[in-house]
Amino acid sequence: MVAARERETYRQDAGKLTVGQREQLLKPYLPAKASSTSTIRMFVKAQLHLLVFTIIHMVFSLYIRLRLAYHVVLDRVFAVLYYHHRAPELIKQDVKNLDRLPHHLSVILELKGEGQGLAGLEGLLDEVAEISAWCACAGIPMLSIYERTGFLKMHMPTTHRTVSSKMHAYSGKCSPSLQIQAPHVPSFLNGDESDPSSSPSGHLSILLLSAEDGRSTLVDLTKTLAEMAQRSKLSPNDISLDLIDAEITESVMGEPDLLILFSPDVELQGYPPWQVRLTEIFHIQDNTGVEYQVFLRALHNFAKADMKFGR
Repeated sequence: MVAARERETYRQDAGKLTVGQREQLLKPYLPAKASSTSTIRMFVKAQLHLLVFTIIHMVFSLYIRLRLAYHVVLDRVFAVLYYHHRAPELIKQDVKNLDRLPHHLSVILELKGEGQGLAGLEGLLDEVAEISAWCACAGIPMLSIYERTGFLKMHMPTTHRTVSSKMHAYSGKCSPSLQIQAPHVPSFLNGDESDPSSSPSGHLSILLLSAEDGRSTLVDLTKTLAEMAQRSKLSPNDISLDLIDAEITESVMGEPDLLILFSPDVELQGYPPWQVRLTEIFHIQDNTGVEYQVFLRALHNFAKADMKFGR
C-alpha cells in the first residue's frame, strides 16, 4: 500500500516527472504480468472443474430418475395387489395377520392450494374421509389428523358430514359411530354435541390438530407453571415430566403409536413436538399422495417394529 508521504510527494512532483518516470514509480505496486503458461494452466483447471461438476450432476440426476421410476413401479404394484375396493372385508383381511395395530394413529396432511379456498378444502376432506374409513375398517379406534393451517378445525361440521358419508359408502348401515373433536372445541358425535356412546359396529374418534396446538401450547403451559410457582400456588419441586405430560395430554392429546407422513420428504410442519417422543414415524421416499398401500405398509412396518423405549 502506498504510504502517505510517498503519495504526497507524487502529487507535488507529478507535473515535474515524465511518463516513464511515473511508470517506474508505480511499477513496484502493480501486479505481476501473467505468463502464457500460467494463463493456460488456469484455463485447464477451470475446464477440469467444470467437467467434474458435469459428471457429478449427470450421475446424481440419473440416480434420482432411477429412484423415482423404481418407487413409481413399486407403488403401482402394491396399489394393484392391495386395492381395497371399498370393502371392509378386504381391509380386515389385509391386517388380520399383523401382530399388533396402533391404538392411536396420527397422520400429517397438507392443504394444497391454500389460496383456492373451498376447492382446496374439498380435496383435503376427501383424504380425511378415506383415511378415516381405512382406520374404521382396520379396527383402529383413535385417529388424529394434523393440518398446519387449522382449516379442518374451522369446518368441523363439514368434516363430520364428509367422513360419515364416506364411512357409509364403505360399510353401509354397519358404519361405526363417529366422534370428531379438537382441542378446546366441543366434540361432534353423529352430528350432535354429545358424549360418545357404545355402538355394535365400533367407534372411531378423530382429533383435528393444527400448528397452534404444537409449540405454542408448550409455551403457554410453561408460562402458566412459572406464574403458579411465582405465586406459591405450585412448588418448583412439583414440576416434573409426569406433570407436563399429564397437562399436555389433557389439553391436546396423548402420544400416538404411529405417525404416517404422506409427503415426499420428512417434514413435520410444526407437529406437536412433545407427543412424538416415542412415536413410530413412517415415511415412503418420493411418495406424493394419500394412498391405501402407504397406509397398509405403515401398519406392517409398525407391527414389525422393535420398541426399545430407551433400553
